[in-house]
Amino acid sequence: MKPRIKLSTIFQYLIFFAIGLGLVWWQLGRMTPEEKTQFYESLRNARYIYVIPIVILGLLSHLFRALRWKLLINPMGKVSGENAFYSVMTGYFGNTFIPRFGEILRCTMLSKYEKVPFSKLVGTVITERLFDLVCFILFLLLTVLIQLNTVGNFLDEKLSLISAQKRGVHSWLKLLIFLAIVIVCITAGSYFMKKYKDRKLVLRIKSLLAGLREGVSTIFRLRERGAFLLYTILIWALYLSQIYIGFKALDVTQHLGIGAGMSVLALSTIAMIVAPGGLGAFPVAVQQVLLVYHVNNISFGWLVWGVNTALIIVAGAISFLLLIYRNKGRHHSIAHKPPLNTDDNQ
Repeated sequence: MKPRIKLSTIFQYLIFFAIGLGLVWWQLGRMTPEEKTQFYESLRNARYIYVIPIVILGLLSHLFRALRWKLLINPMGKVSGENAFYSVMTGYFGNTFIPRFGEILRCTMLSKYEKVPFSKLVGTVITERLFDLVCFILFLLLTVLIQLNTVGNFLDEKLSLISAQKRGVHSWLKLLIFLAIVIVCITAGSYFMKKYKDRKLVLRIKSLLAGLREGVSTIFRLRERGAFLLYTILIWALYLSQIYIGFKALDVTQHLGIGAGMSVLALSTIAMIVAPGGLGAFPVAVQQVLLVYHVNNISFGWLVWGVNTALIIVAGAISFLLLIYRNKGRHHSIAHKPPLNTDDNQ
């Protein structure tokens, strides 16, 4: 039986997409005639030869991400590096249009052709995202420390503005309410699982949770921890290199250095979460960062976003087709039918 997409899920995706389009309309609509002229002139006179290394570095970053993901999967069963790369690219393709859908898509595609259950693959993706979050926080702190005066003053200004806008609202009270809701949900869930422990649905949920738990625990069972850290460093280094080389494509940004690139990467990473594929949000975030370095031009954000989005769409679509073509006749039902008996997963 094929899973049905809920109306609320579709509505959620439409909201994210609308946010992206709204940001595009807002950004372009608020531009003065002079700014629009500057925008089009910057893109018209850009040195597009730099697009080539940006594309190569982008593909390499995705390749290292696939190899790093493969390291997390290995303790549960060996998978093809080729299939892992195609699945990652297919996932990025899905994320371009629907937020977070790509994470499910890449696990679905890989579990279809490899002997690793879907739930366990989701667990490895959760682990990967948590690790990326820690890396992002460290990268953000490093960015601020390296440019303490420039970036520190900018963050102080933004945080002060947010604080002034939320005056009278007790953040700690919101946190307590959130924690109370979480505790109630966990307690209710535990009660339901114990009372109806022999129900088919509960057994399937336990099987899913067991798979997720095993997937998440792979980070503690890694034998190639050095390789995992190396891939992580390479991924972030390639991201930063894309930004730095991209600076050289426009006259208005060619003087910017690694420090500015780190700032752009830090804020643009957040922007990618706001809307599908960073639509609208990415150029706005980049422009705000460049203002810190006295560059008032949105062209760079659109250039980098456009190149990376085109790369994801083209390479993602090709990877999806290659994944199907290269794995003709390979299907593993374990990916779709988790066992009812959870003893084997404990």
